[in-house]
Amino acid sequence: MPRILMTGASGGIGTSLRKLLPPIYPDLLLSDIKPPADLGKNEKFKAADLADLAQVEAICEGVDGILHFGGYSVEGPWDSILQSNIVGCYNLFEAARKKGVKRVIFASSNHAVGFYPRHRRIGTDVTARPDSRYGVSKVFGEAVGALYADKHGLKVTCLRIGNFGDQPLDHRRLSIWLKPDDLVQLCRIGLEHPDVHFEIFYGASYNERAWWDNHRAYDLGYRPTGRAEDFREHAMAEQAKLPPDPVGDFYQGGSFCSMEFDGDTGRVIDWKT
Repeated sequence: MPRILMTGASGGIGTSLRKLLPPIYPDLLLSDIKPPADLGKNEKFKAADLADLAQVEAICEGVDGILHFGGYSVEGPWDSILQSNIVGCYNLFEAARKKGVKRVIFASSNHAVGFYPRHRRIGTDVTARPDSRYGVSKVFGEAVGALYADKHGLKVTCLRIGNFGDQPLDHRRLSIWLKPDDLVQLCRIGLEHPDVHFEIFYGASYNERAWWDNHRAYDLGYRPTGRAEDFREHAMAEQAKLPPDPVGDFYQGGSFCSMEFDGDTGRVIDWKT
């Protein structure tokens, strides 16, 4: 039975996956800086600061696969993102290599490509266009994952997660929604599929308004069960409550694009790749 480590166990995604993963991976080790407030008596937990390589090595001991959902999950000051998402991400891959971990699933983000306009459908092979310091950290994580796959033989899957939750809550999320059960599917492909070397998937359910070509995930067996249009009426009602955002409403990254924006939208739109 494989032992699976999940970082970020106290975060939003980690909290949801703690309920969904044990029937599939009973030997699940949870980690975060602090334990979840509702940690169950049968759950296994080890605290670790991702910025401390020795601590990360300790939680990787005896592990077969890693679900890396830890780190700074929103836009923020560079120093915070640097420690959690740059240093922490490198430490995670290096610890995995040193401890002989075979597979790593890295939680990337749609914000690695957030400055693509919404009218453009993109695949996983496009040039990175991060919309924030947070997005830059996810581009870095994908690059580190590629390095450790090619140079050290780890089987690495990067998930450019859209919007994770029980239902899409606005117009943008109708295009990028990810149902929790569908995230579990993607994680299982990364942990189990024999053809994985280095992969990038979009973390999205079956969304008829999707901006992303996710054919590689489908090629490896992904069959999402979530359908965003089932929630269209509620999502559009919620959208009507939001103020217009001339920058964020145009780009795939939404408000992450408009935060601190003082650039030229025309040049961003016409940027050639």
